[in-house]
Amino acid sequence: MGQPQQPEGAGAEEAAAGTDSGTDTGTGAGAGAATGASATRPPLRVGMVGYAFMGAAHSQGWRTAGRVFDLPLNPVLAAICGRDADAVRLAADRHGWASTETDWRTLVERDDIDLVDICTPGDSHSEIALAALAAGKHVLCEKPLANTVEEAQAMTRAAEEAAARGQLAMVGFNYRRVPATALARRMVAEGRVGRLRHLRVTYLQDWLVDPKAPLTWRLRKELAGSGALGDLGAHIVDLAQYLSGERIAGVSALTETFVRERPLPAGAPRGLSAGSADGVTGQVTVDDAAVFTGRLTSGALVSFEATRYATGRKNALRIELNGERGSLAFDLERLNELSYHDGTEPGEHAGFRRILVTEPEHPYLEAWWPPGHGLGYEHTFVHQARDLVHAVAEGRGPEPSFADGLQVQRVLAAVEESAEKNSVYTPITP
Repeated sequence: MGQPQQPEGAGAEEAAAGTDSGTDTGTGAGAGAATGASATRPPLRVGMVGYAFMGAAHSQGWRTAGRVFDLPLNPVLAAICGRDADAVRLAADRHGWASTETDWRTLVERDDIDLVDICTPGDSHSEIALAALAAGKHVLCEKPLANTVEEAQAMTRAAEEAAARGQLAMVGFNYRRVPATALARRMVAEGRVGRLRHLRVTYLQDWLVDPKAPLTWRLRKELAGSGALGDLGAHIVDLAQYLSGERIAGVSALTETFVRERPLPAGAPRGLSAGSADGVTGQVTVDDAAVFTGRLTSGALVSFEATRYATGRKNALRIELNGERGSLAFDLERLNELSYHDGTEPGEHAGFRRILVTEPEHPYLEAWWPPGHGLGYEHTFVHQARDLVHAVAEGRGPEPSFADGLQVQRVLAAVEESAEKNSVYTPITP
């Protein structure tokens, strides 16, 4: 069960194709090698906008997918874009991009880019995606798809029109690509839990507990759209709908902002945070936490909690599905495991059992390590790249689509509307 071998001399041809005379290509010899180029597979030349946390994660995915999986196209890290020329050049060196740009419009118009990967704050998703689709590119856009339903609708319409021209668009809900969640979806589809009755999800982090943490872009509505709701809630709404195979029909919600004023940031961001400017503060304009209940289209009850104030919780996403025949539970902090209870077994030896999701028969694992050797967070982005490359090569619509992202956006908007109306139950328009 070893990894596919790359052809000898891989990297030189596509690395050269990923540059042009008007672009900074001073990223060193490592850039060509990091593309994982193959002389026997057509290239899929990727241009990425954004280079921070998600940019690093997506780079890992594009750089690794063709080295692990036998792909029909070869992902080429052609160009990375960011406003700070020095910072984006450092990111290109670190992550293996062949060239850099400082204007996303230039990147979108380049003839040597086939796919535009959007890893920017939400306020720019719509503009970049619409321009990329209009320029004839495939698009991968980080979640949430947009900051408003109206932006998401425009993006979805553009994606549907582009699909008729052979261009594909996908939104990056990477937690679908955890082997254990993909296995859970398979088991639900096979009827292993039967008709759903309950679905509950929590996504808990604590990186904002300190009131002196700076006012980064994620705390500004004009940039992020919403707070914990869009950042964490978008993930768990998509995961709930993906695992259940159903849509959320309506919600009743509460949101809260615990700290309403924070120091302005100083210096470059570090992961989710940044340094603070002394004595200068600004208003927090997003939610810090969201709690909501609702129903699936089948009538099953659902509950959600998303917060960045759960002291001691770093990235604690947990989902449980209870059905008439059994239950499934997943915990992101134990992401190689799935808990399953078969409710049809006799009571004297029934109960939850641990499935170690590392077998080659499990989703995505045919190309990785021997059984028992677990994967991690970064592998979800490798799997995301794998799936999108196959979709492009086969000319089929990838999942989750922009329409799926629009559905999530509608749920988020309904949560905000319900919270503004003192938790009034708010239906979600199909």
